[in-house]
Amino acid sequence: MQLSRIAVAGSSGLIGSALVRSLVADGHEVVRLVRHAPRSAAEVRWDPEAKYVDAAGLAGCDAVVNLAGANVGSRRWTQAYKAKLRGGRVLGTAALAEAMAALKPQERPRVFVNGSAIGYYGETGEREVDESAPPGEGFLPSLVVDWEGAATPAQEAGVRTVFPRTGLVVAREGGAWGRLFPLFKAGVGGRMGDGRQYWSFVSLHDEVAAIRHLIERDDLSGAFNVTAPQPLTNREITEAMGRVLHRPTLFTVPAPVLRAVLGEMAGDVLGSQRVLPKRLLESGFTFAFPEIEGAIRAAAS
Repeated sequence: MQLSRIAVAGSSGLIGSALVRSLVADGHEVVRLVRHAPRSAAEVRWDPEAKYVDAAGLAGCDAVVNLAGANVGSRRWTQAYKAKLRGGRVLGTAALAEAMAALKPQERPRVFVNGSAIGYYGETGEREVDESAPPGEGFLPSLVVDWEGAATPAQEAGVRTVFPRTGLVVAREGGAWGRLFPLFKAGVGGRMGDGRQYWSFVSLHDEVAAIRHLIERDDLSGAFNVTAPQPLTNREITEAMGRVLHRPTLFTVPAPVLRAVLGEMAGDVLGSQRVLPKRLLESGFTFAFPEIEGAIRAAAS
């Protein structure tokens, strides 16, 4: 990939910070979208909830990557927090898409990579799904549909638009695994509910590599599941965590307890999503950590 100028929203988050490190290490110029007054030419002001972005700051960028949005799993889904989740993602995406569309054609980025999630598919049970599957039902699927739909102005303006539908990212620094690692290292980790629900995971390394793959390949657009090729059950993942970290996995968190503590969000933990990265594999992408033990070791090292 030739050296590029890439704007990144959500650059301080788990995936965004790892992506920025990777891009900068390879000599690319990164422009960060920030909520405060810009301190340098490497920052562009925006306010996703207010649906505002300084469009001039995107002019001349080769790519815009949007990874912004409040953490889905950080707290109970109250009505206020649902509104926050929706506002940051849908309004922020719309702001970026409309800003790119308003630029002169020669100034527009060539690609818009807009973060998405496998929450699109809802509950799938033991059924395998790929990008051809329709959206599921419930809060998360409806959120993802609107989130991706908000990018329409960029698509209509001719900007190649890609939606990496990300699974559960295996990383110590944050996300679901950021909360699991301390529990398992303390010897109090275990399965959740009956453990038969499928978790579609991806290592942080492969997540970043996949995003860069989608930026670089001019022939790729639309939705791509960013999950390892072989989803596993929560029970299988629990056993793998125990093996890699050399800790017992005797504890179990019953489903009623999770529902009492997490409320509606418990459905995201107890729900089963068996998602396959069909389009990503067909595009020639190779996973560095296709199996769970390798992904855990990479995160734990």
